[in-house]
Amino acid sequence: MTVPAYIGIGANLGDAQATVTEAITRLDSLPHTCLTARSSLYRTAPIDAGGDDYVNAVAQLQTTLPAQGLLDALLDLEQQFGRERPYVNAPRTLDLDLLLYGEECIDTATLTVPHPRMTQRAFVLIPLLEIAPHVVLPGAKPAQDFLKDVRDQAIMLIR
Repeated sequence: MTVPAYIGIGANLGDAQATVTEAITRLDSLPHTCLTARSSLYRTAPIDAGGDDYVNAVAQLQTTLPAQGLLDALLDLEQQFGRERPYVNAPRTLDLDLLLYGEECIDTATLTVPHPRMTQRAFVLIPLLEIAPHVVLPGAKPAQDFLKDVRDQAIMLIR
């Protein structure tokens, strides 16, 4: 059985726009997974961090991978792009976050779904709602209802 999953994508090191675009292409190559939608690219300032602006997007996948298996594949993809984690909120060559996995609420030592800060980030909500305008967060309410909470966060459409 396939499960819809939403992936937050961001980068702010190197050619971030090219990295995010290539990462979206590679998401479609993950085992037992198919890319079904991708948002536009957006530029945002870092939140709780320094460094260059981020390029962000959201992708929708259909997958038969279990949630932890999908997370492991995302972490492997980050490594292929040279992701390092020298400190919390360090600049990133690529950041892939499992935002939603079907209608599941997951809380393990390695994975929390829905992503715990997704409702506080314009760079997640706006691209998510672009490709899934009626998505409802498991255990919560429609994602659209959280837009008012991020209206003061600057976000610019790239393409």
